Amino acid sequence: MRIISRKLLKEFWNKYPDSEEHLKAWYQVARAAEWRTPQDVKGLYRNASILQDGRVVFNIKGNHYRLVVWINYDFFTIYIRFIGTHKEYDKTDVQKI
Repeated sequence: MRIISRKLLKEFWNKYPDSEEHLKAWYQVARAAEWRTPQDVKGLYRNASILQDGRVVFNIKGNHYRLVVWINYDFFTIYIRFIGTHKEYDKTDVQKI
């Protein structure tokens, strides 16, 4: 999968260094994946939440952080829409980002 943009992940782990290892691990798995459907995502990440319109929420570092992406399955592309703390996530309408 192509991931847009890793820069957002780097900026986040620079702010929250304890997330770096976990985000890098997610990035490596997602980059190597060939997700064609939401069920493919759930096959690797059982705790991922599948939302409407191709959005997926991943729990990072034991649910300390949340990563929201939009996946274009036809073009094998992941767009990072949000990365933040659980508290920040709770204040965000992920269907609008």
